[in-house]
Amino acid sequence: MKFLIVGLGNIGAEYAGTRHNAGFMTLDCFAQRRKATFTTERLGAIAECSFRGKQLLLLKPSTYMNASGRAIAYWLTREKIAVEQLLVIVDDLALPLGALRMRLQGSAGGHNGLKDIAEQLGTQRYARLRLGIGHEFARGKQVNFVLERFANEEQEALEDVLNRGCDAIEMALGMGFERAMNMINTEKKEVT
Repeated sequence: MKFLIVGLGNIGAEYAGTRHNAGFMTLDCFAQRRKATFTTERLGAIAECSFRGKQLLLLKPSTYMNASGRAIAYWLTREKIAVEQLLVIVDDLALPLGALRMRLQGSAGGHNGLKDIAEQLGTQRYARLRLGIGHEFARGKQVNFVLERFANEEQEALEDVLNRGCDAIEMALGMGFERAMNMINTEKKEVT
């Protein structure tokens, strides 16, 4: 069985390490764990690895956040992977830094990357792992906040949530998305 694991973010040095690239950072951490190397392919960076007998295709779309769905739709079709075997890792400013939530379906919640995925796939019924990036911004400054880098004092919390994000991916692959969601969502871990 093959799975497509996607980390959302924006390509380019100016976006590296920004809050909006938490999906990219988590997937990089996971690839490092699995000793997988990314190569530039059509519409994104791709790495292949396995986990507990499952073949994994890791994708970091090169289409920028707001057009992520195009790359995902392409790779699902090319590799003949069902949407039920898709897991998208995404930043979430509605969650405090350090919080993790998993959903098997749902609205985009104002996230343009998730909105584009739903439009391209024609469904909101796909698994997503949401990483809290904090929400300490003034009214109307949301865009600036998600495109800024994590502060020095947040680095320890960031490293922790990235590692826990990798654990969550392994849990989802090992026990199934629904059971993993129930365990992940009951975990109480966030930075105040």
